[in-house]
Amino acid sequence: MEFTYRKAQPEDVLKLSILFKQVYIATYGIEGVSDEFANFISKQFAPERLGQLIAAHPDSLFVAVYKGNLVGVVEIEFDKKCHGQDLTGPELNKLYILERFCAKGIGEKLLELAENTAKQKGAGSMWLWVLESNARAIRFYEKHGYKKIGEASFQMETNRYENKVMLKEF
Repeated sequence: MEFTYRKAQPEDVLKLSILFKQVYIATYGIEGVSDEFANFISKQFAPERLGQLIAAHPDSLFVAVYKGNLVGVVEIEFDKKCHGQDLTGPELNKLYILERFCAKGIGEKLLELAENTAKQKGAGSMWLWVLESNARAIRFYEKHGYKKIGEASFQMETNRYENKVMLKEF
């Protein structure tokens, strides 16, 4: 399989919306799709919101493409304050790969693109949150030099999701 990588473009927003929703549901919908879950992902991954993000921050989203179709995406938020930590800098906000394309080097390449973009903007580190029950993702980040520096909770309406905060110094 051959993949290409590029910045997300305005014409990608519908495909990005579906990709984000698919991976988010597969990862976080461990008890199914509740009303609050559906409300959250409908707003968070709305094509309009993604279009605004691409327009305002063209260096924030990179995609992996296979045969013209999106199969992975990485999102960076620059100068982001990490809740519960004395840390502000680029956050690896999302690194999502469609399940059937996992373990093919896509995550590594997208992570490299994100880290290189952060370095080019003068960052000395990058941080992220990862769901504490997502052992595969935690192993991936540890393999690539990220270390646990704390814990944080993500509140979605009435539900709370526990996360590990990880950091990589460049």
